[in-house]
Amino acid sequence: MRPIDMTTDTLGTRRFRDALGHYASGITVVTGHDSREPLGFTCQSFSSVSLDPPLVSFSVMKTSTTYPRIAPTGRFAVNVLARDQMDLSAQFARSATDKWAGVEWRPSAAGDPLLGGALLWIDCELWAEHDAGDHLIVLGRVVELVEHEGPAQEPLVFFRGRYRHLGNAADRAS
Repeated sequence: MRPIDMTTDTLGTRRFRDALGHYASGITVVTGHDSREPLGFTCQSFSSVSLDPPLVSFSVMKTSTTYPRIAPTGRFAVNVLARDQMDLSAQFARSATDKWAGVEWRPSAAGDPLLGGALLWIDCELWAEHDAGDHLIVLGRVVELVEHEGPAQEPLVFFRGRYRHLGNAADRAS
């Protein structure tokens, strides 16, 4: 392995991003609403934080045009995408398009959009926001969980700049 000194590396951001691409992550779509319409954006920086109280987090770029419309409502939902939802991930990652065109969804008990076919829906109240460089770290208190009904499905995974599949990883686990 070749160390990368981030204090002196002239390639900086690109090398940092490529290096961290070695960490596989699931793909989510964070959704909410304002007084006019449903809102959402693709997010791979998602994790559980605490069991008591139940907290989750995601990171969002400060340049996002969607999150600033969700934040004032004090609510959001995290939709954990299934393996067959690559197109949905791409659709919600685009800017200046109708992200909701052809998307099946229903409102949570609190009115947040829950995307059809997702593996898990996590409805949250905004708990806190923290400044983190060019991102915000958002914490949400979980108020409702809804698991996908039906046969078990694989999650949509992102690794080294591409969507990936787990394959039969569960069969190989010891």
